[in-house]
Amino acid sequence: MSDALRFDGVTYTYPKGARPAIEDVDLAIDEGSFALAVGPTGSGKSTLLRAANGLVPQFTGGTFTGHVSVDGRDTLAHAPRRLADVVAFVPQDPGASFVLDRVEDELAYGMENLGVDPVHMRRRVEETLDLLDLAGLRDRSVRTLSGGERQRVAIAAALAAGPRILVLDEPTSQLDPQGAEDVMAALQRLVHDHGMTVLLAEHRLERVAGWVDVAIGFDHGRVRSGTPADVMGHLGAGPPVTRLGRMLGWDPLPLTVRAARAAAAAGSRPALPPRDVARNRDGHGPVVAEVRGVSASYAEATVVRDLDLDVHEGEVLAVMGRNGAGKSTLLRVLAGIHEPSGGQVRVLGSKPRPGVDVGLCPQEADELLFNDSVEHEVRATLVARGEAGDAGPWLAALGIAGLAARHPRDLSAGQRLLVATAAVAATDAPLLALDEPTRGLDPASKERLIGFIRAHAIAGRAAVVATHDVELAAAVATRVVILAGGELIADGEPGSVLGDSRVFAPQMTRVFGPGWLTPEQVAEALT
Repeated sequence: MSDALRFDGVTYTYPKGARPAIEDVDLAIDEGSFALAVGPTGSGKSTLLRAANGLVPQFTGGTFTGHVSVDGRDTLAHAPRRLADVVAFVPQDPGASFVLDRVEDELAYGMENLGVDPVHMRRRVEETLDLLDLAGLRDRSVRTLSGGERQRVAIAAALAAGPRILVLDEPTSQLDPQGAEDVMAALQRLVHDHGMTVLLAEHRLERVAGWVDVAIGFDHGRVRSGTPADVMGHLGAGPPVTRLGRMLGWDPLPLTVRAARAAAAAGSRPALPPRDVARNRDGHGPVVAEVRGVSASYAEATVVRDLDLDVHEGEVLAVMGRNGAGKSTLLRVLAGIHEPSGGQVRVLGSKPRPGVDVGLCPQEADELLFNDSVEHEVRATLVARGEAGDAGPWLAALGIAGLAARHPRDLSAGQRLLVATAAVAATDAPLLALDEPTRGLDPASKERLIGFIRAHAIAGRAAVVATHDVELAAAVATRVVILAGGELIADGEPGSVLGDSRVFAPQMTRVFGPGWLTPEQVAEALT
């Protein structure tokens, strides 16, 4: 079997970088492999992925030594456009790769550049629309799509061009659980049935660990490859079932729910599931935000319909639902930056003032970052509040104090999201609204974010988190609501709402049943 991708002695340092982003990398990925890049935020995964089609260093500049070959072609000797027939790359921000406005045109664009016959092009577009369940979006403008819909369209556009190698950076980060499973199943079919090589980077390991056959572990720019179990074991990484296995001493460590069920069946099981009272304030605190009969639209499309909702002091409200259900729109309406077409929103009894009553961090962190250092991003918020305060505590709370002097554009996507979160939280608004706040975050960064959100609520404020990350909701939410078609279809304690769902159930619920939400909860009951 020949190599699809090969790295020989590759070291790369970004312009003005203090140290190499990847260092002395020797790596071979066989044809027909399904490979996962795993490691902490900022460890070099995205850099290696961009080197796979020559974007690093041909687009980024910097200092590059060694050789990368793609299907036998040296990436330094061929411009990225000359490799497009072999390798396709889908970045973390899918909207950044769009050229045309209409979804179907975007899928055809790459093939047009490659000179694909129009008859063949039409057939491939139709097959790709079906593969990723996008036929209903074919005539939509990409500007009107939700984040998850944009992600699926970007993947489809890359696939439609017919590459032999597909490289994806966090391909499930904006997808609802069912959408993520569908995409992973489609990728696996391409690998197993068509011999495609797929390399992806992902932090939500519960979504991908059971699908891949090769893992590439990253540790401060250095890499090692092997089986997923070996690499994740070496890094101390893995999905929640793996974390539970470490706590309970299971050997081998499970990577999937099925393996965890088998391990649990061989040992003791927890008794009655715990109640949610430790986290739930039962709505008895004062109302921070009040939504009454709210509808919201974009152009002629209504995305939120006649919604009633209260958010109480001390609550962490998780807003969940499939892509396009209206989650982001609800947050924008709560923040006062999208005027409802009907109904009324009140925060502390008045119409919400953006950045004063509600601090909103959108999915795309770059929309908020405009200063030349991380420290100045947070300080700008403090100055706008009339303070000359210290940005240090806000950065330290999210574990990014060491990045204070760095330029935000030099950071990884996950690090930029944490910077944007700190800048928004520094408004000290009583309601903190976070839209997909765990995109690009490794488990350690995610734990710090969970602590930060909890502290905000405990201090007598409230938080609303729109998320597809069921493990985040299981860990931090005091209440969960689910939207479908812009309507509220579920509202209650996490144990009951998530435990009663076949789509949004966390891994502990899938292993041990309703009520069990986190590995720590299960381990405490068993030990």
